[in-house]
Amino acid sequence: MSFDNEGVFTKENLDFYLKELAKEYRKRNGKGNKIEIILIGGASILIHHGFRDMTMDIDALIQGYSSIKDVINHVGDRFHLPNGWLNADFMKTRSYSPKLFEVSKYYKTFYNVLEVRTIEREYLIAMKLCAGRRYKNDLSDILGILAEWEDKEKPITMEAIDLAIKELYVSWDNIPADSIQFMKDAFQTGNFKENYKDIKKEEKNSKDILIEFEEKYPKVLKESNLNDILNSLKQIQENGGEPYDEQ
Repeated sequence: MSFDNEGVFTKENLDFYLKELAKEYRKRNGKGNKIEIILIGGASILIHHGFRDMTMDIDALIQGYSSIKDVINHVGDRFHLPNGWLNADFMKTRSYSPKLFEVSKYYKTFYNVLEVRTIEREYLIAMKLCAGRRYKNDLSDILGILAEWEDKEKPITMEAIDLAIKELYVSWDNIPADSIQFMKDAFQTGNFKENYKDIKKEEKNSKDILIEFEEKYPKVLKESNLNDILNSLKQIQENGGEPYDEQ
């Protein structure tokens, strides 16, 4: 597994790469052929919020992915972007829901061929809760979204999140127990900004622990065992022990 999340995409350059993608797609397919992508995760957060500076790749829902795959690779090669800089792998994860197409919002059209849509507010939170990865930005992103909308005096309520969860994933039964507890605690304490800073530190610590474990024990970590291993290593760390001698 890879835990590298050094960002290369920012609010300032995101549109540039989307324009280049649209330009190359139009050159190859003509102006009569259009395609739609829906930006999710970090890319949507960059567009709508200010607490994230960058993201390492652009996750998207792409209808007709096969028709644009070569274009994505060409643009990536041209600008020396990482492999999979724009990818549709999200559709293979548990956070995917076909309802995301329905709840997405229009963002921009580039060169009259590439329509870009995004996911916003409580639906982003629902997706992040479903993923619930403590070594990435899922939990801090939730708090960042809540804090920014609270500052705008348009707070996102627990009722709105509940509706989004049920619309995308049918019920809370499909959300990890840790994510549910995190959401309850977040609304109970209510101090989203301060808690955001604490969670960011926890996420970095978790990532560092997993990176060191992966270096010592390659090919052991999998999505199915990652949380159990992380919990075990953090418990050992909190007790003042050396995590890796215990594995």
